Amino acid sequence: MINIDEKDRQLLSLLSQNSRTSTTTLARTLGLSRSTIQDRIKKLESRNIIGGYTIRLNDEFKERQITAQVMMTFHPKYSDAILQALKKMPNVIMVSAVSGIYDMITTVRAETTEKLDNTLDDIGSLAGMEKTTTSIILSNKYQV
Repeated sequence: MINIDEKDRQLLSLLSQNSRTSTTTLARTLGLSRSTIQDRIKKLESRNIIGGYTIRLNDEFKERQITAQVMMTFHPKYSDAILQALKKMPNVIMVSAVSGIYDMITTVRAETTEKLDNTLDDIGSLAGMEKTTTSIILSNKYQV
């Protein structure tokens, strides 16, 4: 079990909102010194609590993208090869292992229907793929 104190929780919350926040601003907000903030971040990274930094796309830009979820069933012996192939596809933004009738669900984001169609064709033609079912996301009703 990973234990972190309240200051680390607050620090993680602030970094989750904006990972580019300066250590000076973080220090001022949390009432700690800049060097303490730097040390805490380094410790959180070394303990793999912070696993990396990312960007959050502007809502207007995301709305111009076409997002789909691809539910997949495949032969179990191809699981690793399929995952590795999906990781190399630039339009695949997430791959999840799931319970139920599907083996994995992949989230795909593309700029055009043609690019989405090409990605879906690439996924469907992977060795061991038995079936794919695709749902295009029309809108997000709630997201954290």
